[in-house]
Order: sequence, then C-alpha cells, then structure tokens
Amino acid sequence: MTVMDDWLTAACAELGLDPAEVPVPTVLDLARDVAHQVLRPGAPVSAYLLGVAVGRGADPAGAAARLSALAATWPVELGGDRPD
Repeated sequence: MTVMDDWLTAACAELGLDPAEVPVPTVLDLARDVAHQVLRPGAPVSAYLLGVAVGRGADPAGAAARLSALAATWPVELGGDRPD
C-alpha cells in the first residue's frame, strides 16, 4: 500500500465512505489543472466543489471534466500563479 492508499482508507473510514468509490485520479487531475491554469489555492477549493456536486448527484468524471475545461479556458490575466 502507498501512503495515499493508507490515507484514503483512514479518511474514508472516518467519514463512513467506501474507498472504492473515490475517483482519486480524477480528483488529482482536476486539482493539477486548476493549480497550474488558474491558481494553486483554487485546487483544494475546486476538489471540494467537485465533492459537493457529486454529493448532489453529479457524475464525478463529467463534473471534473467540466471544471478542468473551465480551468483550461481561464484567461491568463486572471490567473494568479502562472509562470511567465
């Protein structure tokens, strides 16, 4: 097991969730996209928003794809952490 696996198992147990239902690569990809294309602090907030949307019935992959697409089109002048 990796540290991520250990953390996921413990965090899911704490929250009464099934680790098998957590799309880790999808969440990490979304966080990467937002962190690199918008701003770093937006990554955990976006992951939270994804969780809220999924909790309300959204498809995880679809919602993450929509947010990643939004990040990809985010204007450079509005982004806070992009390197020049």
